[in-house]
Amino acid sequence: MEQFQIETAQNITIQQNTSNLGERMLAYIIDSFVIVVYTILVFVFLASLDIEFEDQWAFYLILSIPAFLYYLLFETLMNGKTIGKGAMSLRVVKLDGSKPNFANYFVRWALRIIDVTVTSGGGAVLTILLRGKGQRLGDIAAGTTVISEKKRISLHDTLLRDLPEDYQPTFSQVTVFKDREIQTIKELYDGAKLNGNHNIIVSLDNRIKEVTGIQTEMKPIEFVDVVIKDYNYYTQKM
Repeated sequence: MEQFQIETAQNITIQQNTSNLGERMLAYIIDSFVIVVYTILVFVFLASLDIEFEDQWAFYLILSIPAFLYYLLFETLMNGKTIGKGAMSLRVVKLDGSKPNFANYFVRWALRIIDVTVTSGGGAVLTILLRGKGQRLGDIAAGTTVISEKKRISLHDTLLRDLPEDYQPTFSQVTVFKDREIQTIKELYDGAKLNGNHNIIVSLDNRIKEVTGIQTEMKPIEFVDVVIKDYNYYTQKM
């Protein structure tokens, strides 16, 4: 899973996990299935109406608008997700870490005609593979990408950090915390990094400094990470 960094207004560097091509394709298949099912239901509904054929087409054009605007509507109303993206734990975000606005979603949707429709998806696949950062042409133009919100289970998902043998702690004051407090800090920190919630990391930075009295010039994201590692170092040595 490819990662890319974003630098926020608070000078915090956030690692984001871009979605892989397989996840994007599965999400697309799910969304296409939803659109097809909706379209079939529209035809069934129109067939059940006792109206002229010419009138049926007029009704069809009206009822097909939701399918035509599917991606634009769902991504705008569901915070960057469609039904397919939601099922695959994917979400559209801006490269600077902020939430896309309607204009960003509109550009992605409009260029889908070139990315997906005209090239049968080949243009999107080629651009994603060559460009990196999980971007198709619509994403490049809109300044967005698609990230994976799936959590990968590893040693970092527990209280313990995998420390190198020659690790040297920086702040002995971290021993004032209890296990459950550090666990809470770690869960908030890991979740904030994953979702790009910079304010949570800044709040953790401020709260830890208040409790421990530590003074440092480290960036908040670096400081909180060091605090977690230092706590693990000292507790593993006890």
